[in-house]
Amino acid sequence: MKFSWFLPTGGDDERLGGSSHGVAIGGSSQSVSDTGHRDASLAYLTELAQTVDRLGFHAVLTPTGGHCEDAWLVTSALIAATRDLKFLVAFRPGAVAPVLSAQMVSTFQRLSGGRALLNVVVGGDDAEQRAYGDTLGKDERYRRAERFLEIARAVGDGRPVAVDDEYYTVDRPSGAGFSGYAPVPMPDVYLGGSSDGAIDVAAAQADVFLTWGEPPAQVAEKVAVVKDAARRRGREIRGGIRLHVITRETSDEAWAAAENLISGLDDDLIARRQEALRGIGSEGQRRMLDLHGGDREKLVVSPNLWAGFGLVRGGAGTALVGSHDEVAERISEYRDAGIEEFIFSGYPHLEEAVHFGEGVIPRFQHANSPVTS
Repeated sequence: MKFSWFLPTGGDDERLGGSSHGVAIGGSSQSVSDTGHRDASLAYLTELAQTVDRLGFHAVLTPTGGHCEDAWLVTSALIAATRDLKFLVAFRPGAVAPVLSAQMVSTFQRLSGGRALLNVVVGGDDAEQRAYGDTLGKDERYRRAERFLEIARAVGDGRPVAVDDEYYTVDRPSGAGFSGYAPVPMPDVYLGGSSDGAIDVAAAQADVFLTWGEPPAQVAEKVAVVKDAARRRGREIRGGIRLHVITRETSDEAWAAAENLISGLDDDLIARRQEALRGIGSEGQRRMLDLHGGDREKLVVSPNLWAGFGLVRGGAGTALVGSHDEVAERISEYRDAGIEEFIFSGYPHLEEAVHFGEGVIPRFQHANSPVTS
């Protein structure tokens, strides 16, 4: 197993309801109240990256979208400040050409010593996609993403590319690399989604299929479908999951922290956020919302699985909450469900990374490299 963390390039907060949790809807965000907000400054992101590097995390995931800083620029700025940490860079195939992406990856790999990973974000919100100048529907976006990855992989392998279709026109007869360097193969590709289109592209092109934190039985069912689809194509794919976490020495401490996280949310704000999130049109987002229906009394959706984040936050809406031992037990259940890579986050990200890195990672002796002080 591998444990990774989230890099809050849209800012960080001590409680939900602050400015970094006005999730982009139609390209905008909403500032609700002052809840101990931290800007995504280079100083803060560097401190966080160095901390998770020291604690033995595998990588940090950077988001993409109008609510955050550019993922490539931020992670490039953190290369020299870190040692072993990989950077799982989120990007949108509709916003950059595949050959240019291959060149960006090759540069990043050389500068970082091979520490790049790629998170392909096809985009679940049509309004936000249009704000970026992308007018394709969701199904077409997945088909384009598959073609994008085919081209980028070929370029990274040094193979000629001759494509002229509805998505791309590329004529690259030479198998050379960039700037006189040898071609650099594409790093591991992560791709998530719950629709049939997402599963098809992941099975054909991804190295890791990402799902949000549904109960283990639902995750096992989804991951099994993707892995079966990949095997039918002669490929193997790993299962990954995106979750928040609130872990403490005792269960009571963890649940008290969870309640404090949503203590500033009123019913009107929750109702407005639920309505906005329902309008996105993402199958994965619908599944997240259906876990609790916006009801504060239905937030524990499985043992130690809490959906409080999903009251106002889009995307990953659930967290593992409990003592270090309880969180480790739930992680083991997800491992048995087919998950090999875990991408966690917590608020504030710096402090929660320390709780998890010092309290949970040591319970998995072979999850990552040994923890160093």
